[in-house]
Amino acid sequence: MTNEASMRAVQQQTLGEPDVLAVVDLPRPTPRTNEVLIRVEAASVNPTDWKHRANGGFLGEPPFVLGWDLSGVVEEVGIGVARFSPGDEVFGLLSYPFGHGAHAEYVTAPAAWFAPKPASLDHVQAAALPLVSLTAWQALVENARIQPGQRVLIHAAAGGVGHVAVQIAKARGAHVIGTASSEKHDFLREIGVDEPIDYREVDIAEAVSDVDAVLDTIGGETSLASLRTLRSGGIVVSILPVGSDDLYREAERLGVRAVRMLVDASRHDLLSITDLVEQGSLRATIADVFPLEQAAEAHRRGETGRTTGKMVLTTGRD
Repeated sequence: MTNEASMRAVQQQTLGEPDVLAVVDLPRPTPRTNEVLIRVEAASVNPTDWKHRANGGFLGEPPFVLGWDLSGVVEEVGIGVARFSPGDEVFGLLSYPFGHGAHAEYVTAPAAWFAPKPASLDHVQAAALPLVSLTAWQALVENARIQPGQRVLIHAAAGGVGHVAVQIAKARGAHVIGTASSEKHDFLREIGVDEPIDYREVDIAEAVSDVDAVLDTIGGETSLASLRTLRSGGIVVSILPVGSDDLYREAERLGVRAVRMLVDASRHDLLSITDLVEQGSLRATIADVFPLEQAAEAHRRGETGRTTGKMVLTTGRD
């Protein structure tokens, strides 16, 4: 049992393998002006979590608590918060990368980062969506500006970002080409992919052409190869924010565009995601659900690269 002044959280003291993760008691935060205190019901686990756990990434050296997206209940509101009241169910993304801390029983954050939880989703389903859906929405809708009838290539289309991006692209009326290993092609067809491609069997630049937009979730040579699938004026949007300038130079040479992006916390975009959910156009596939105490196992499973959809941590509440 925890007392009112403390909470359980998954923290690490050093960088390293999943075993560095441990559930500890930490002080429960207090909301500041324009912030809400959220009782976390569920929080998702994403590739950025195990990458930061192993090498620090943007966060540098521990100690820190990982986790960026969550679903929960407003416990307390800070001065100036009119949008929410205690008891409201919300979901959202903590500002990436420095707003981390969702793998805990409570978190404080600006109210502007959250939206009402979609009524048709439970907390596990809702927690699985913010980071991946906002990434996909901002890549495809805000950066690529995809239009009905356009051809869109989505890499790792069975993964967390990928399988949500497929559904967003289909909802926008696009023709979707998705890469994944052949054993995942049935899943790709189920979520709307028009042309599944086994990236292990073909040269993507030779197998795919006349694409209007590419969502690159892999980086490196995949980014460069993707440029050669585009028609004139097409765009590659990479969610890997750091990489060689060769991507931009090659894009200019080929008469196409390339951008790199990081996801933004956005209530406005969350409301657009909610509309898709309530229309029946978007739903996260849940690979597995773990209690906080099994966060290390969630990381181990994620690092295999063989999961389909999302993994979610729960705080163990009824």
